[in-house]
Amino acid sequence: MPVHRSGTTGPSRLTAAGTLLAVLSLLTLPGAANAADSADTPPRGSAHLGMGVIAHDGQGPLPRETRAVQTEGVDVSSHQGNVDWPALWTSGVKWAYVKATEGTYYKNPYFTQQYDGSFDIGMIRGSYHFATPDTASGTAQADYFVDNGGGWSPDGKTLPGALDMEWNPYGDACYGKSPSAMVGWIDDFLNRYRERTGRDAVIYTATSWWTECTDDYAGFGSTNPLWIPRYNTSPGTLPAGWAIHTMWQYTSSGPDVGDHDRFNGAYDRVVALANG
Repeated sequence: MPVHRSGTTGPSRLTAAGTLLAVLSLLTLPGAANAADSADTPPRGSAHLGMGVIAHDGQGPLPRETRAVQTEGVDVSSHQGNVDWPALWTSGVKWAYVKATEGTYYKNPYFTQQYDGSFDIGMIRGSYHFATPDTASGTAQADYFVDNGGGWSPDGKTLPGALDMEWNPYGDACYGKSPSAMVGWIDDFLNRYRERTGRDAVIYTATSWWTECTDDYAGFGSTNPLWIPRYNTSPGTLPAGWAIHTMWQYTSSGPDVGDHDRFNGAYDRVVALANG
């Protein structure tokens, strides 16, 4: 009768060892690391204002109260779902921006509730487009934006559309473009938006991204209002071309809705921007 000694490798152990070796060999194949990286990449359409601010620029204390008059606002996307606009209005929020589109492939499924809901409660509201300069031209993305919620109405309650220019959540920070090519892309978007709506779009961007990806281009400051994200006690140094900011996204952890903003002026200045 055969004797089985402990420690003898049987068929099941050989199978397990072979499986382990196969897995390890696959991990060393070319492209395996890229596959692991792609698993951490967010799905297309999930981008939103300021999603890269903390990772690239850090986060400091909330701003202190100042003598300067500022008007509270929020920005929302599909991440917020159906927004409790009455609660925000009661808390003092008077204006809002809603994500409408991204690239030429994504429309915010909550846009109607967010855009109409903010208007119905009494807020002045606008919409924004998350730019992906590596997927389509600036002209094509401006058309897609205007056709899907990014238009403007002279009703005194609609802010001009905002162009969200920030770190690429899906790949290279500058979308694979040189500074001159990036400036050209932005210019194409802004020109087309102006042709379609008669308004100059707001530019949302961080100073560090703008410096890296446009070589701190100064040519838009005289025409396009600046919306700057910086989660600290002040907006900090502005990108080249802008002497003042119009809006400031100062936190991503505010009450009711995380992304809170301050308009650089009293409520009548928000109305003035809406009226053009």
